[in-house]
Amino acid sequence: MNPTDLASPDLAPVAEVTLIGMFWSAHFVVKLVMLGLLGASVWCWAIIVNKAILFSKTQREMDRFEQVFWSGTSLEELYTSLSSQPTSGMATLFVAAMREWKRSFQTAASSFMGLQARIEKVLDVSIAREVEKLESNLLVLATVASAGPFVGLFGTVWGIMTAFRSIAASRNTSLAVVAPGIAEALFATAIGLFAAIPALIAYNKLQGDVAKKQARLEGFADEFSSILSRQIDQHAVRERAA
Repeated sequence: MNPTDLASPDLAPVAEVTLIGMFWSAHFVVKLVMLGLLGASVWCWAIIVNKAILFSKTQREMDRFEQVFWSGTSLEELYTSLSSQPTSGMATLFVAAMREWKRSFQTAASSFMGLQARIEKVLDVSIAREVEKLESNLLVLATVASAGPFVGLFGTVWGIMTAFRSIAASRNTSLAVVAPGIAEALFATAIGLFAAIPALIAYNKLQGDVAKKQARLEGFADEFSSILSRQIDQHAVRERAA
């Protein structure tokens, strides 16, 4: 005889437990945890998309500026074209250094002394500001990545406590009674992981991209500082000859 024939034909099928059903039947505290984690996940994805667009735009602007800068265009012409419009990335470094350069020549001759140090300081400050813009809101991703699983675990613990109290009150320990409450509790942990895993991956990826762009900015700053240093030396030689 087939063992399946021993099953009672009057046995009612077990009701399907859906994600929406688990949410609505969960405890109020567990619902708050789930909603908070879902909101954090949406926030993280908004940051990820925004940063992807920003980094792509910054990369294109850097490539375009380097192509123009090393094409042989004079520094004065490039400064005139860039100083009248908003800039970012390498163009910001260039405009800031050139502005300090021209300011030193327009004032007294004594301000020319120490110009190299002032230009390097301006470049360092500009790099710090550009990196700060690139890193903005990345702390949110790191926070969600580290705290999301623990917040979900809190919801799970609370849900299991509620489920056990319900089991004790009903005096029924059958799987059909226990399983839905446990599933609702574990759903909070699943949402916590759903929010944390993409945030962690995106944070590591974006931090690596920021480091690459910072290195590229620092490399350009060193090269441009060397160019201006040669200009300063030539100017000093002309002054001594005069």
